[in-house]
Amino acid sequence: MEKKTTVISPEALQRQEGFCGRVREYWQAQGITPVAFVETYGCQQNEADSEQIRGMLEHCGYGLTDGPEGADLVIFNTCAIREHAEQRVFGNVGALVHTRRRHPRQKIFLCGCMMGQPAVVERVRKSYPYVDGVFSTHHLWELPQLLLGVLTTGKRVFSVEDSAGAIAEGLPVVRENKLKAWVSVMYGCNNFCSYCIVPYVRGRERSRQPEDILQECRALIAQGYKEITLLGQNVNSYGKDLGLGVDFADLMAQIASLPGDFRLRFMTSHPKDASHKLFDTIAAYPKICKQFHLPFQSGNDRVLHAMNRRYTSAQYLELVDYGRSLMPELVLTSDVIVGFPGETEEEFEDTLRLIERVRYDALFTFIFSPRGGTPAASMPDPTPKEEKNRRFDRLVALQNRISEEKHRAYIGRTFRVLIDGRDGDLLTARTDGGRLVRLSGGDGLIGQFRDVRITGSTTWSLTGELA
Repeated sequence: MEKKTTVISPEALQRQEGFCGRVREYWQAQGITPVAFVETYGCQQNEADSEQIRGMLEHCGYGLTDGPEGADLVIFNTCAIREHAEQRVFGNVGALVHTRRRHPRQKIFLCGCMMGQPAVVERVRKSYPYVDGVFSTHHLWELPQLLLGVLTTGKRVFSVEDSAGAIAEGLPVVRENKLKAWVSVMYGCNNFCSYCIVPYVRGRERSRQPEDILQECRALIAQGYKEITLLGQNVNSYGKDLGLGVDFADLMAQIASLPGDFRLRFMTSHPKDASHKLFDTIAAYPKICKQFHLPFQSGNDRVLHAMNRRYTSAQYLELVDYGRSLMPELVLTSDVIVGFPGETEEEFEDTLRLIERVRYDALFTFIFSPRGGTPAASMPDPTPKEEKNRRFDRLVALQNRISEEKHRAYIGRTFRVLIDGRDGDLLTARTDGGRLVRLSGGDGLIGQFRDVRITGSTTWSLTGELA
């Protein structure tokens, strides 16, 4: 893999704008206003990428629709983290043969992390002849050119060359949410955890310039956005490749110092790069939410070593203890993998003990899924599926109990929340710590920060009333 990051020049981006104009002319000549459907699979970074895809499509003259039926263009932005996600994508791609038959001019594109895997691309090439275009995350910025080629030649395009990745500033964006915005601060990953495909499909770590990020955040605040979430595969590594002496804590401090009524979140962190300075910064700035998603993956050191995580359970716990010493109210969430190859019953018990010790507010739990091309995929894995399922059920039951207990402790307390939408008859809101709150009220409250008194709780959410 090429390891040098490519910064896309303004001239190259201007050429893509020219391709947008030619796509618009193509449809105008036919007297058609085209519509596109973009479906996103996977993580928040994919969501942010899809917002840029929609932005480029709008510049190409496309309207946006909420389903593939009747769409002139369908784009699936795919995820490669787990096998289930891949199978779901292939199943949905297979179903598009019917929409294509009913709407013959429909074009179908696949992009995202799955398209960074040569075996997947070859499968699409051979088994899905009605897929017109394929591009990896590194070539997202070239979508107008790729689209024009398919429209004008009728030939399939595959833009999947291996790359360390690119940074393209100034791409148009259509944000799905008018209150909350994703802001990517860096792309790629250098960690090479033994179970993870991300470094192979998203390239090496590359950071955006601080001023570009600040400019984007200023614009969002001016537009009335109330919550900004900074994104990266490992935000704690931000700035290491720039040589400017600005790390992620510095970047957050600069954003949190901007004027305006907003709050700041981030994800995702790697424990090996989480510093006391980062916790100090979170504690020092009121606009930075007192929430930390810090994946631990396993509570056993041998398993952590096999995962290539490069920290121990003791080091992880020291970070947790330091953070809570500064911020007793800190909401901690995490990721955990059950059934990593070779994990014994006693090693799994270490994970349960760590969960009991930390008492997370919530966990994202996964049974190990082998990803072809990663070291873990070829590790001996003697544990039966039934045993992994049993362990998974035990872990989920433990965390559900802890979550329920922690939520029950919210009752009677008052929190400042951002009211962000409606779920049936009730409004929805989020606390500073990211806890979901449901309450009664009119739609005029949506978009406001309000104090809410918590009146009830479940394992997964809270209920409240305006204070």
